[in-house]
Amino acid sequence: MFNKAQKFSTENLGKTNRIVEGTIITGDITSLADFRLDGELIGNFTSKGKIVLGPKSKVKGEIICQNADIEGEFTGKIKVAELLNVKATAKINGEVTVGKLSVEPGADFTATCIMMTDSKSAINDGERTK
Repeated sequence: MFNKAQKFSTENLGKTNRIVEGTIITGDITSLADFRLDGELIGNFTSKGKIVLGPKSKVKGEIICQNADIEGEFTGKIKVAELLNVKATAKINGEVTVGKLSVEPGADFTATCIMMTDSKSAINDGERTK
């Protein structure tokens, strides 16, 4: 009788998916919750939350997310609606589109970078660029 729509912010609060070191995934990942990747991904990743790429991680593909911390290796396109933190151990090659960018000294940041004024254009409801 009373249909209440579930809200993303409370439904997935405190939930984090994790792929551990030594795991290799070939394919696409879609997640509503936050995600930590310490393994390897060859494919695309889409999330309305935050992704953390650990120091041993390797990703080749496209990432679309709200926030990201990168400590490992990333090759491809990344679109972050809000803040991208690039740690000193990170190696990034490709195209970066962000709302805000933080790069620690020592990071290998070899990418074209577009800073957006409107964060909604980064995620665009999870649609990939063609």
